[in-house]
Formats: sequence, structure tokens, C-alpha cells
Amino acid sequence: MDSAGVAPVRQLSYARKSPHLLGIALVLAVLASASTWFYIDHIQRAQQIADAAQHGSPRGNLSDLYPRWLGARELLLHRRNPYSAEITREIQRGYYGRPLDPARAEDPKDQVGFAYPAYVVFLLAPTLNFPFDEVHAGFHWFLIALAVASLLLWIRFLRWRVSLGYLVVLAALAIGWLPIVQGIKVQQLSLLVAGLLAASCVCLSGGWLLLAGGLLALATIKPQLAWPVVVWLLVWAFHSWQTRRRFVFGFACIMALLLGGAELILPGWLKMFVTAIGQYHRYTQNQSVLAWTFGPLVGRIGGVLCFLACASLVWRSRKSEATTREFARATALVLALTILIVPMFMPYNQVLLLPPILVLVEALTSPSPILPAFRFAGIVGFLPLVWPWVATLSLMALYPWLTPKLRQHIWLLPYYSNFMVPIFVFGLSALNHWSQAASGLREPFAAE
Repeated sequence: MDSAGVAPVRQLSYARKSPHLLGIALVLAVLASASTWFYIDHIQRAQQIADAAQHGSPRGNLSDLYPRWLGARELLLHRRNPYSAEITREIQRGYYGRPLDPARAEDPKDQVGFAYPAYVVFLLAPTLNFPFDEVHAGFHWFLIALAVASLLLWIRFLRWRVSLGYLVVLAALAIGWLPIVQGIKVQQLSLLVAGLLAASCVCLSGGWLLLAGGLLALATIKPQLAWPVVVWLLVWAFHSWQTRRRFVFGFACIMALLLGGAELILPGWLKMFVTAIGQYHRYTQNQSVLAWTFGPLVGRIGGVLCFLACASLVWRSRKSEATTREFARATALVLALTILIVPMFMPYNQVLLLPPILVLVEALTSPSPILPAFRFAGIVGFLPLVWPWVATLSLMALYPWLTPKLRQHIWLLPYYSNFMVPIFVFGLSALNHWSQAASGLREPFAAE
């Protein structure tokens, strides 16, 4: 294998010879992560409370898990339709503290209805006999552990050899990354989907195809986030049917169980779900990152072009085995495309950018020759990635002098790069995949 195949090992081996570098990296990682949590708890939350008081907006538990949990409880325990207007009003009582009043112009527009596939209730079933306060607290720590586990799974998928010290550094950065912290705070199932996708990819690379397909099917609880990966992996599997058909069987069997089980407990749920999704997009006015950045028309055109570019780049990779660099790069590129084109722009969905970011870090730190323009673009592209930490560290340092009036004007600083990060990550991932494929680097990863 040439030097490109062992680049991560060499880089990290060199780092292990520099304990002072490790110590500095750990201190900076902990400080940066602590600043993110401090910002969320003491600055963003304070501003949201002040804004709610000023406008008379209601505040309840504000947990994104609650609508799904209550809908699941009412369906499984009381056979009530979670998509109904009655359940939506009950959800609002817990989420906002009272039902929303259409006559109040200051009330939130998000109706927080049960806008998930009905089969999500099967994943939440073990929690339904507990009070939501206990579920809320337990889910908080579960998501923290899941964020670290997802990082380890992606590193496993990429076959990086990382020392324990640097694993701690990466874990500290992960649990202090703004998309992950926001997802933990609002208890978003996007983090669970990311963990399921990571586990599915690890199973693929390990040869456990049935399990990989089943885990991918579970990830469809958020179909908007899962469908690009589902399409890519099914195309990959069908290309070599004899050796990869177990993956399709695993996916199809679990999907059949989920869809059939949901139909048994709530006949006609699919039509209700489609209606709920349409209502959700109307009252949240959700758009893709591209549409939000460039406008609806340009955004849609750009989304189609990005999809076609991604499809053309990964088409050749369908021939690659799950243990190769090319397969990992292709999967990471599809995840980057997902965040760019799906009609969802909240930062917590960017947890799916973790694998393409890791692939880019490997490419940019590799001693193998790369295009100077790619290295320069990588440096520029990583500025928006680290910007939230720069902003949260600055706001934490300024906190003693942060008056309510000043806070009102600057509290959004960490989110200023929210729409730039997915664009840069996708562009760099596409360029990296094209350049590596053009160089013919299709060798397996270094053995562990």
C-alpha cells in the first residue's frame, strides 16, 4: 500500500511522540466545548427567556422528544391517533405550557404535531411507562453517550488508528460541537438517526450485511435525512447482488416489519403522515440550506445540480467494497449532500457532516500530494467550521459585561456560519472524491 493508505496512522503516530501537543490539544478542546455549553445555558437560553417574556410567548418543556413520546404513548397505550388535532393540542400543553392560540400573533408558528412515521413508536415503546421528566433526564445522557459512540463508530468505519489521548480530544470536541450540543439540548432524534447510520456503515465494513440493512431501516424514522443514504446503499448493493443481497434482505425485512406493524396499530397511517409532513413544512416554512441561502428558485436548481454531481461522482464507487477508501468517501459525500438538499436547515441536522469532515481532515493532513487549490480551499472551508467555537469563547469571555441589550444584538454570533458549513463541506468532499478517484486510489484501508 502506498503512503496515502497509511497517512492517518503516520500523522497520529507523530502526534503520540508529542505529549505536550496532546496536552495543549486536550485543554483547547475542553475549553472550546465548555464554551459551547456555557453559551447555550447562559446566553442563548437567557435571551430566549427574555424574548418570550417580552412577546408573551409560551415556554414548556421545549423537548423535541416530547411530541413523539406523547404520540407514541397515546397510540400504544390508549389507541388514540397521534396525528389528530386533539393530540396536537395535548402536545402543545406539554411542549409550550399551553395550547397555541391562533388569535395571538406572538404565539409560535410551529404546531409541534406528530410529523414522524408511525413506526417511530416502536423505538420509543420502552420509555412509555415512565414519567416524561424521567425520560427527559435519561434521554439527555443517552444522547451525550450516543454522540461519543457515533464518533467512535465513524472512526471505526474510516479505520483510523487513533491513540487513546487523541480519542479523548476528539470526543471532547464532538460533545462541544454546536450541532451536537443543540441536538442534545432540544432532544432531537436526528442524533439517533446519525448513530444508526454510523452503526449501519460499521456493520457494512465488517461484513454484517443483514444487521447493516436492519439498522439502516431503523434510521428511516426521519426519512428526509435517511433517503439519500438509503438510495446510495441500495444502488451499491444491487450492483453486486450475489455478494451484497443480504444487506437488501436485512433492510427489506425490517422495513416490512416497521411498515406492517404501523399499519396494524394505526390503519391508514401513511396518508396521515404525508398530510402531517405537508402541514409541518407549511407552518415551519422549512427550506433546504441552498434555498435559504440563495433563494427558492436558485436553491432548487442548485440542489438538482449538486444531486447530479454527487450521483456522477459516486456512480463508479458502487463497484467498491465496503472496506475501501472509495466507498467511505462516497458515503461521506452522500451524507454531505443530504444536509445540503433536504428541506431542513436547523444546525442539529449537521451531525451527519461528521464523517465527511473526518474524511476531509484525513485528506488535508495526509502527506500525499494534493492539489494546492484543494488545500487552500480546505483551510478557507474550515474557518466556518471553527467559527462557532471562536464566537462562544468570545461570548463567554465577555459574559460579565454582557448586558441584556448587548446580548440581544450579538447572541446569534455562533450561528453565523450555519449555512456556509454544509456548502463548503459538500464542495470540498466532492472535490476530494473526484481528485482521489482520478488518482486511482481505491485501495483498502490500513489494517487495524
